[in-house]
Amino acid sequence: MRRPLTVIQLLPALSSGGVERSTIEIAQALVDAGHRAIVVSAGGRLVPALEATGATHIALDIGAKSLRVLRHVRTLRRLLADTGADIVHARSRLPAWIGWWALRGLPETRRPRFVTTMHGLNSPSRYSAIMARGERVICVSDTVRDYLLQHYPATPHARLRVIPRGIDPTQFPATSHPNAGARVEIAARWPALGGDGPLLLLPGRGTRLKGHHDAITLLGDLRAEGLDARLWMPGAREAGREAYLDELTRAADAAGCGDALAMTAPTDAIARAYAASDLVLQLSRKPEAFGRTVLEALSCARPVVGWAHGGVGELLAQLQPEGTVAPFDRVALAHAARALVTRAPARAGTMPDTLRAMQEATLAVYDEFDDDN
Repeated sequence: MRRPLTVIQLLPALSSGGVERSTIEIAQALVDAGHRAIVVSAGGRLVPALEATGATHIALDIGAKSLRVLRHVRTLRRLLADTGADIVHARSRLPAWIGWWALRGLPETRRPRFVTTMHGLNSPSRYSAIMARGERVICVSDTVRDYLLQHYPATPHARLRVIPRGIDPTQFPATSHPNAGARVEIAARWPALGGDGPLLLLPGRGTRLKGHHDAITLLGDLRAEGLDARLWMPGAREAGREAYLDELTRAADAAGCGDALAMTAPTDAIARAYAASDLVLQLSRKPEAFGRTVLEALSCARPVVGWAHGGVGELLAQLQPEGTVAPFDRVALAHAARALVTRAPARAGTMPDTLRAMQEATLAVYDEFDDDN
């Protein structure tokens, strides 16, 4: 039986997002395996969810972009010593630097091991390079691993571990297609999404990087071809993004599809949104490190079309190649979308990137340090 470990994860805050979700998921896995899980962050609305796993949260604003953040180095160093930490796992750049400096001040014989996870494709710089300094560096996709080695070629390959983010398939169950009940529910709330034609779904924050303009162009092209397509963009409507929303509305009107579009706040029932849809869009203009939306949609038995770059392109190439489109090729996008709503591909087999697989692989990385001793 492996010995109990004390693992301290570092990140800026516990408000929302994929990094925060992964932190909580690994805390849960640690506690379930009999280890001690501690998370250091500025806090946020996800702290209760973290503490519900049995993990401990220590409030320390180690992500504040100010020179005053350096005062936390000594506090963190004392925490590492007092808890007898075995491993420090940093998930963001500034917390990683604070962790690095805290570790440097401890005697080497009592110094915890240092792990980093590269969750994103950060601009290469000396500041970002800290994420390649872990004794083990977890990359959330092959895309991230290749990016790291391109920009930090001196990084020893033996340090790198590719562990894709995972989903819990029970939270994204496959449903019959079409799912008339789910579609009726959506249309009752947003009448523009009614009708018998295909419903396109683009979930994503209200930023132009998510490809809302591309989705509207696609909708206009499909409708011009005689297809009664509708488009739902949950998450596009955000406070402070009114000018962007007006811009999208004008674009939809110019494309002749404004009456077939709903731009809404994020939905808390994303699996139900997938069930209501006929095709899920992943059109991020900037390559993403991973494509969780792709996994979620395919788990729900819904086809996906997306630009063939970054983690999204990587996943589509593996799981549903019919959905890959050369980035920003408008004609190819319309062709692929029409093909997928007319004849959906066979559902991918068992989802390879599950939550359990991610948790087990991460704990296996922690165990490697025992093997080193």
